[in-house]
Amino acid sequence: MNMKKPLVGILMGSDSDLPVMEKAAAVLKDMGVPYEMDVSSAHRLPDKTAKYAKTARQRGIEVIIAGAGMAAHLAGVVASHTTLPVIGVPLKSGALSGVDALYATVQMPPGIPVATVAIDGAKNAAYLACSILSVKHSEIAAKLEAFREETRQSLSNKSKELRKKYQA
Repeated sequence: MNMKKPLVGILMGSDSDLPVMEKAAAVLKDMGVPYEMDVSSAHRLPDKTAKYAKTARQRGIEVIIAGAGMAAHLAGVVASHTTLPVIGVPLKSGALSGVDALYATVQMPPGIPVATVAIDGAKNAAYLACSILSVKHSEIAAKLEAFREETRQSLSNKSKELRKKYQA
């Protein structure tokens, strides 16, 4: 496998979404998963968004992470133009603090699925992308397992310290 060619596409509706979506990029970088990132609004750049989704597979993309706030149609529009897995990240914004984005992302019609993570859940979107990729790429599976083991050990150590400190 050529690990230099992007396997994950990260899209966002606006550059103001970058502080959240960079968290997905950081996870992918830590996991050694190559990615590309771009701004592509479902409403303001519909042709670009459709072209991105339609050409993603032939460019080697295997999973797309799409983050958007408010009406949050980006993930759904992307999913309507590709059969690749699409993970939606509803972003906290507007009067409803991201609840509208969550509903818009999770409520998809039958046949156009979008996996949806929590509001501002870009990190989990990246971990889910790694899980999807791990089916085909054993090196990503190994890194994901190592990460989970490190997480278990860290929490176990914190638990021991806490019990030691607060037990009579």
